[in-house]
Amino acid sequence: MQLITNDQVRDLGNLELLARQVVEGFIIGLHKSPFHGFSVEFAEHRIYNQGEPTRNIDWKVFARTDKMYTKRYEEETNLRCQIVVDSSSSMYFPEVTTKSEEHVNKIRFSALAAASLMNLLMKQRDAFGLTFFNEGVDLHTRPKSSTTHYRLMLTYLQQLIDAPTHDVKTSTAAALHQIADSIHRRSLVVLFSDMFDESEREEELFAALQHLKHAKHEVVLFHTVDTRKEINFEFENRPYEFIDMESGERVKLQPQQVREHYVQQVAAYQERLRLKCLQYKIDYVEADIQAGFRPILQQYLVKRARMR
Repeated sequence: MQLITNDQVRDLGNLELLARQVVEGFIIGLHKSPFHGFSVEFAEHRIYNQGEPTRNIDWKVFARTDKMYTKRYEEETNLRCQIVVDSSSSMYFPEVTTKSEEHVNKIRFSALAAASLMNLLMKQRDAFGLTFFNEGVDLHTRPKSSTTHYRLMLTYLQQLIDAPTHDVKTSTAAALHQIADSIHRRSLVVLFSDMFDESEREEELFAALQHLKHAKHEVVLFHTVDTRKEINFEFENRPYEFIDMESGERVKLQPQQVREHYVQQVAAYQERLRLKCLQYKIDYVEADIQAGFRPILQQYLVKRARMR
């Protein structure tokens, strides 16, 4: 069962509402499953003492009883999470228009996944920051855990969705090196990227991933792809004109002419990437944009549980 429908992902007019729906649906599913070790609930109430911070007051209880109680959480951590989103033009594939049959593309998927993770992080009182990169680092915020910060991050994500780009390339290695040096040591880095970058050698990209680990960060790479089209090359057997969204290069062909070679090359690259992540102890997850958000949130919780 999907947490929300693809139609809702297409119409991302209220990112905060959709993120909350994703997380609430996911938590309901957790409570019905044998998955343990995760709680966003508070352990107990205690009477509010004057002078204490008011952020933990349970206002719903106050409305019912006219007495102030605070929520004491089971786990209070100082986890810092930096959510890093590739904002290059290839992340806007497939292009979504009012006449398009496509309901979701990679940037919409990444934005809502990021918003949902921040919702979870805020519930667990963990700090989160947001980074966008393409040819360089476009946005970089320090981790905070407040509601005001959360809503500001949602604004940035909404702007990313609403401003599709063309011919904006990716310099993933340079951006990751900069990110590794700029965030607090021993942070959790969650990366959403298609990892498609022809402008640099694989060795440089792998070295940048290694830099993140060398800086003592825990890293989860969500390799964000449209599996059906980008990995399996499932197009109808008719003439197409394929356009590189980052370079503008155009190629006319029939898919059956290149499908076998394309699939082999992409699978080989994906396997090299997976093996390098395994070598560097980076969690590699293929994030198919058609598969929904449950695998994203589940993987985050597994990673967080390991970090306790």
